[in-house]
Amino acid sequence: MTRLIATVFYIGYLRPAPGTWGSLAALPLGLLLMILGGPWLLIIGTAALFGLGWWATMHETRRSGNEDPSEIVVDEVVGQWIALWPLAIGAANVGASYTALWPGWVVAFALFRLFDIKKWGPVGWADRRGDPLGVMLDDVIAGVFAAIGVVLFAGIYHGIILQ
Repeated sequence: MTRLIATVFYIGYLRPAPGTWGSLAALPLGLLLMILGGPWLLIIGTAALFGLGWWATMHETRRSGNEDPSEIVVDEVVGQWIALWPLAIGAANVGASYTALWPGWVVAFALFRLFDIKKWGPVGWADRRGDPLGVMLDDVIAGVFAAIGVVLFAGIYHGIILQ
């Protein structure tokens, strides 16, 4: 069970770039949560998956003897969902379809992958913890940075480009 959770139904075994595959898988899963329960279900789902992912990561890292196996991608799903929060909230607030904000989805994905790969500042600090919490936390922080970026890009687009 822990392997199924940590690898997000074995998506983490796809090569190359399992983290990117995990982030891509997060998009339709996140959309499903938004459709079923709006932004609140996405936020609650993110928190629940963080807890479940941390637990599964503890077991899988102990089992493998590797502090951050590449096949563990539940952390990418959590981080990518955080990057989607502004889209979910924005679409719900204006009554738009979640997919109508597709440029924001592209920005959320690209920024999350950028912050997750580059590991600048606090993302790198969390990654260097070398424990299951660090595995999860670096992607949470990357997701927060990406979400801030999504808000900034939306503000620029809607505040400057369209006016």
